[in-house]
Amino acid sequence: MHGTAVNRNSMTISPRTRHESKFAAAAGFGAGRLLVVFLALLWAGCATEQAGTGTVAGSVRAVLDEQVRQWNAGDLEGFMQGYDKSSRTRFASGGDVNLGFQTVFDRYRKRYGDRSAMGALSFSDVDITVLAPDAAVVFGRYRLQREKDSPTGLFTLLFRKTAEGWRIVHDHTSSAPTN
Repeated sequence: MHGTAVNRNSMTISPRTRHESKFAAAAGFGAGRLLVVFLALLWAGCATEQAGTGTVAGSVRAVLDEQVRQWNAGDLEGFMQGYDKSSRTRFASGGDVNLGFQTVFDRYRKRYGDRSAMGALSFSDVDITVLAPDAAVVFGRYRLQREKDSPTGLFTLLFRKTAEGWRIVHDHTSSAPTN
């Protein structure tokens, strides 16, 4: 026979098989205590996963915030610290694909070589989705406030956790049409 029998008069649970009985006796737990321990472990695992997800999103957001600070300080090299220094780092925009950290950095230097071209950067509508403990995707809007114009657009970033921390490995940025 399998399962457990419940004595409704005294509300005790008694094991029906020898294996269940030996296990409960050896562990020093009754079935009720085992259930409580199991549920506590399950809850702790869920809480750890939620906390881990929050930590990932917070870490990714911190990289974005630091990029904005560096950009607005006129430090293009500091801004680029948010990208993975890999030959596989990819930046796509305006129909072009740039591959490799140095190529991406050179593109930024060419387009935003002086402080007036950089303007003031801001991100909005940032949505971070954790894909795995070492990967996240970010969608958002950027805006550059410059003396003569205010370009804006959308971006999608793939972040990976590297030995240096959270870094952008793929960046797809599009410009909104200007009026």
